[in-house]
Amino acid sequence: METPTYDLLVIGGGINGAGIARDAAGRGLSVLLVERDDLAAHTSSWSTKLIHGGLRYLEHYEFRLVAEALAEREVLLRAAPHIIEPLLFVLPHEPHLRPKWMIRAGLFLYDRLGGRMTLPKSIATRLDGSRYGAGLKPRFRNGFVYADARVDDARLVVLNAIDARARGAEIRVRTTLEAARREGGMWRARLAARDGGTAEVRARALVNAAGPWVGDVLGQVGTAPIGARVRHVKGSHIVVPRVHAEDHAYILQNADKRIVFVIPYEDRYSLIGTTDVPVDDYAHPAISAEETDYLLALANAYLDRPLAKGDIVWTYSGVRPLYDDGANDPSAVTRDYVLKVDAQLPAGAGTAARGNDGAGRAPVLSVFGGKITTYRKLAEAALVELRPFFPAMKGAWTDTSQLPGGDLPRGDRAAWLGELCRRYPALDPGLLRALAKRHGTHAAAILGDARKPADLGEDFGAQLCEREIEHLVNDEWALAAEDVLWRRTKCGLPMTPAQRQRVAARLGA
Repeated sequence: METPTYDLLVIGGGINGAGIARDAAGRGLSVLLVERDDLAAHTSSWSTKLIHGGLRYLEHYEFRLVAEALAEREVLLRAAPHIIEPLLFVLPHEPHLRPKWMIRAGLFLYDRLGGRMTLPKSIATRLDGSRYGAGLKPRFRNGFVYADARVDDARLVVLNAIDARARGAEIRVRTTLEAARREGGMWRARLAARDGGTAEVRARALVNAAGPWVGDVLGQVGTAPIGARVRHVKGSHIVVPRVHAEDHAYILQNADKRIVFVIPYEDRYSLIGTTDVPVDDYAHPAISAEETDYLLALANAYLDRPLAKGDIVWTYSGVRPLYDDGANDPSAVTRDYVLKVDAQLPAGAGTAARGNDGAGRAPVLSVFGGKITTYRKLAEAALVELRPFFPAMKGAWTDTSQLPGGDLPRGDRAAWLGELCRRYPALDPGLLRALAKRHGTHAAAILGDARKPADLGEDFGAQLCEREIEHLVNDEWALAAEDVLWRRTKCGLPMTPAQRQRVAARLGA
């Protein structure tokens, strides 16, 4: 059989790989994305779940990164209002850590660096006697309030993959790149599926978006050294019962100049993180006792009701594949992305030949660093780097395009939930809210002709029904219980062990 040929072979199903696959498919390129595990199985589902400019990056003079991230915050709020929503952050003032003038100056820049913003500008406020001081020790009397946004990070990856598929891309999960070599001006790659099947494909270009494994993939494809290294930095989070009843988050300062967020999470919980710990073992990250103590100690320095280890209901850790810029402090390592291209040029051809007529052959583009907020700009920049090899490629388009399910009436979550409640009056409003939050306008397709709860099949608890599981399996590449419970949804968090086991049995069947 003839070996299938693609324009791009994308290695890695995290946010960067999915974003590049979507953008490239929309420009008319044929794309194959392979992920050895599940979509968003690693770094992209273990983030702090924020779409933000990165207020603390201003202290490291990363003005370009902050400006780009703030502008992207606006783009993404429009593109996916079902999974991204505005969130207010309260910064309690600690005079011995940062003076008021410094915070005011930073917030002044933060309000303006990204251009025209729809979110409210920052303010100084009293915390004592105010809702902004909810849950804090009484000694915190002054603070600042600013706006950013939160996101369902794993669903953002899945939505990009869904849109990529709709535009012609092929997505293969549980598929590993075993080897790749240049042959006849193209890449010939050998792929292995989890079920034991193997396949060979050809591609005009290879995109290495393997996250923490970016260096490993470069070793597999045998390219020349490209002068870039990855720094593996672990970030861990703890989840505890909700620490206050208000809707805002806290950004807490520590004496080591780091900050930690306390974010309302999945209605009943608070998410606390993150840490910054350099690691060598990045395959199976887990929170350490030292990280747990660090997060609890900082939270307890601010919160009126102290937290203990027994309050922790869940922890998770992810490894950030940061570009090694030589910084000694892991917190100071740039969160900006760096793209490196290695291309095989025909004998005697200079770089001008590649730029003028695509004479370069079999490029591999490797992605270092990056953050969820700027994944779309990273994808655009990647395709700028690849344009010389695809001169007929269409132009940028994703800045005005919504992600699947994002076309809410007037971009209003509440209005869409109200519409679902009118269409399905016999169904639990809590279930409808959960479906609307995960799937946006696509929730109606999942509900279909259901008129009563029994029409949705088995109720697994935590607002997860059999009909949604069928959708996740058939349309969103979910194969195992972990895919459903911790990535496509977060239903695993409030479920009992018995409920999780029922989901596992359903997926096993």
